[in-house]
Amino acid sequence: MRFVFTRLFYVLIAASLVLLSLSWGRPWLRWLALAYDVTLIALAIIDARRSHLPKGVRITREFGGRFAVGAETNVSINIQNAQAHAISLVVKDEYPPQMKLSGLREAHIRVDGQTSAALLYGLTPPKRGRFEFGQIAVRFLSRLNLVWCETRLGGAITVKVYPNMRRAREAELKALGARSLVASHRKTSWRGEGREFESLRDYVRGDELRHISWSATARRGKLTTRQYQIERDQTILIAIDGGRLMTARIEQETKLDSAVHAALALMSAAARAGDNAGLLVFGRKIKSFLPPGRGHEHMDAALEALYSVEPEMIEPSYSRAFEFIAANSKRRSLVILLTDLVDEEGSKELLTSLRLLRPRHLPLVVTIADRDLKAVVSNVPANVRDLFTQSVAEEIMYLREAALRLVESQGGLALDVTAAALAPAILEKYMQVKERGLL
Repeated sequence: MRFVFTRLFYVLIAASLVLLSLSWGRPWLRWLALAYDVTLIALAIIDARRSHLPKGVRITREFGGRFAVGAETNVSINIQNAQAHAISLVVKDEYPPQMKLSGLREAHIRVDGQTSAALLYGLTPPKRGRFEFGQIAVRFLSRLNLVWCETRLGGAITVKVYPNMRRAREAELKALGARSLVASHRKTSWRGEGREFESLRDYVRGDELRHISWSATARRGKLTTRQYQIERDQTILIAIDGGRLMTARIEQETKLDSAVHAALALMSAAARAGDNAGLLVFGRKIKSFLPPGRGHEHMDAALEALYSVEPEMIEPSYSRAFEFIAANSKRRSLVILLTDLVDEEGSKELLTSLRLLRPRHLPLVVTIADRDLKAVVSNVPANVRDLFTQSVAEEIMYLREAALRLVESQGGLALDVTAAALAPAILEKYMQVKERGLL
């Protein structure tokens, strides 16, 4: 057992100095001081070996909630003393070093008899995935108070760090505003160019002629327009590219991280709109698949499916992903592909593979840019380096725009946005699809 000497021990060991100060001309006092020191040290070692943490003392670790990226979570070391007398402890927790610490993870705590105490500190995870807590180190006074005995409690605990759902919901609210709030009320219908008949109303200048009900007009003697509501219970399938280009870092996160939070924002918005949303993460192979659904349990399943997903330094297989979608999603769906394209070869494979989805599904290809390339090419170059940077940016813009126009020529939809604008742009496009009744 590991231990350290207490202040009492050092006071007692210092008492031998008195004997040494009187030992001039008295050699036997030196031997007496030596015997005293050896006896005291031996007594301290025996005291350490025979002392144990009292059985009435229980120490446990609790978490204030689920760990999420960028969000602080409280960690509590709880100490319960069921003994009749007080106990003094030094408690130190072993937390994952990758996480940002807030507060103190070590403290000297005195716990009175039949009471409890706690050491509280906060941790902020920098990314998704698995993190490991070590044991709890505890020091307690020995029976004779000569040493602090040290012991370790518990074992290694692995915790999961999930995507930040609050961030996703904030993006949803910011992008959709009042429409997101309206969607949360089941009895309220969104009116748009959907296909479900909702009611009749008087004709208003600007209404489309195809919406006029001629039979109702004949009965009422005045022009009458059919009003439609946006369909519910439609299907959204979000396919996230986990390949090489999604490893690119933008500020503190990868493009895949941005795609994950955008996907969760869209799933939350779809659930509020009464639609079912599913997930597919792919690289060369299918990494994770969550069938379309909605509800709290479904969102929890989405978090489980996404918390450990990491991009790989290989090219993705669009054909394999779209074949999987075609085989596992028979109902017409809005298939939203979150990916990135910078070269002609990758664009060619994507465009060829899109034929696997049409005409059953409606694909929406979303490419995530590193930064606003239009802003890069709009400035006058100050030197040769800026000139080359603009040339590369113009070429990337040309390739991306050409690929996205081809997607649209095949009956799909396309978006090219920066990572910062990803979630709002997807949510807005989703609402446009519903309002126009494209599904």
